[in-house]
Amino acid sequence: MKKIMAFILGLVLIFLAACSNSPQTTTASTSGTSTEETTASTSEIITKTNEPTIFFHGYSGTINSFKSMISRIETDGYATKELVLTVATDGSITSEGTYTNTENNPIVQVLFADNKNNEWNQAEWVKDVLEYLQTTYNVQAVNIVGHSMGGVSAFRYLTAYGYDTTLPKVTKFVGIGAPFNDFLDTSSSQTIDELLANGPTEKSQRYLDYAAGITNVAADIPVLLLAGQMSETDLSDETVPLTSALAPFQLLQTNGNSVSYQIFMGIQHSQLHEEPAVDQVVEKFLWG
Repeated sequence: MKKIMAFILGLVLIFLAACSNSPQTTTASTSGTSTEETTASTSEIITKTNEPTIFFHGYSGTINSFKSMISRIETDGYATKELVLTVATDGSITSEGTYTNTENNPIVQVLFADNKNNEWNQAEWVKDVLEYLQTTYNVQAVNIVGHSMGGVSAFRYLTAYGYDTTLPKVTKFVGIGAPFNDFLDTSSSQTIDELLANGPTEKSQRYLDYAAGITNVAADIPVLLLAGQMSETDLSDETVPLTSALAPFQLLQTNGNSVSYQIFMGIQHSQLHEEPAVDQVVEKFLWG
């Protein structure tokens, strides 16, 4: 009898040990229109909503520009790609995929048919995209991620149309390697700390336009600025000067926005959206 009891006790202990080693991948809590999940690998909490995050490519960008980054974000369990929208020069939009309106952090990838057009027209197309999502899917709020020219045009949209409360609200904004002060490099006349505190010492017309429209940007939009720096002596990502990618920091801070930045050493301009370290910062900022 004692041997039987010992055998049964051993089976129970083995079962309990197996349960305790199972990775946690289930939903932690659900409230309203958002869900919190934990990743099995890092145990980080992911907030899941039905609010789309829109990705805008840079100058001459294509479907491949954000393809790998979006795929990695999906693999990491943070979001799900649902739509690809192509914007024609007249602002008309063709769509591939389905917006499911589920709490899976849907991703919308936007392509401009004329991918070398100027930022003023692209800002209008950003507006067209938001109106399309609102009219077609009743989307009321979005996150925006823009690389290079995509960040420039999306920020121009915010400074030109941010006051319009009839449009979907921009909840968070990420600019990746975006030349916000055109391609002016002010590193010879100021340190990065001085730039962040006072703005650039030399201001392009693009930056002056932003300054004139900064009060149109809702002060409750958190902003993340990401930049590449090739080396201690090359303060650029080989295309965009570090001081340009971080140029709107002081404007936004003065406007009341929560603004943060991160510099990635040794990462070239077109590789910023190919780098998993960049993914992780974006993931945490948007959904962490």
